[in-house]
Amino acid sequence: MLPAERRRRILDVLDREGTARVTDLADELNVSEMTVRRDLDALQDDEALHKVHGGAVARHNRGEEPRSAAKAVRETAEKRAIAACAADLVEDGMTVAVSAGTTTLEVARLLRDRAGLTVVTNSIPIFAELSDPDAAHRRDRPQVVLTGGTRTPSDALVGPVADASLASFRVDVTLLGVHGLDVDAGLTTPNMAEAATNRRLIDIGRTLVVVADHTKFSEVGANVIAPLDRTDTLVVDDGLSEPARIVLGRRIRDVRIAAVPR
Repeated sequence: MLPAERRRRILDVLDREGTARVTDLADELNVSEMTVRRDLDALQDDEALHKVHGGAVARHNRGEEPRSAAKAVRETAEKRAIAACAADLVEDGMTVAVSAGTTTLEVARLLRDRAGLTVVTNSIPIFAELSDPDAAHRRDRPQVVLTGGTRTPSDALVGPVADASLASFRVDVTLLGVHGLDVDAGLTTPNMAEAATNRRLIDIGRTLVVVADHTKFSEVGANVIAPLDRTDTLVVDDGLSEPARIVLGRRIRDVRIAAVPR
């Protein structure tokens, strides 16, 4: 098993149980306790968990924001399935705003060869993905604009500079990734400045498409981006329970379920 897969499974255990012992993880993953400890060290460095004596506990504080590296190893198949579904909503020639996030990054990877696109983003990885100088020969690669701003742990550029930059655009569709998706709290994030910049991304778009894997349902960050019914289309994976689909369908007029290859 690759380290990334082991670490994803460790985070799954913490999501489910809240705590995990080194000995139990070693048995479940069929590896040595030393290997588990190295994985816990790496995940703590990425601010994905808290190490404690003999194991680890989940980081569920609403004001804590995990780094992109920690989020990138989680629900990868789900994010790719969601991205494929969301990319179909983008037509050639559109102007698109794309927020920071590991799911939106997967969408961006599917937009690299789309004809006539203009992409506005506050995401450093998305800008790098779409403006790769090695791809300069590709005739149809998108024109991409990166805002300025202050960098967050999720590699978003936020704050007054980012907000002022976004205010000068109007786009056909905004693709938004979120930390949390809750019926009462709405769309949320742990970062106050990122919430404000995401509201700017929503404001400049004619249509809002939210991309979120099933683990984001009922997660609540400290800062509200927008009410749930501000969303025009939600793209989520088929790991979302049937009761949750019904509840979300009452608040969002277009809920699309992406099938994850098994």
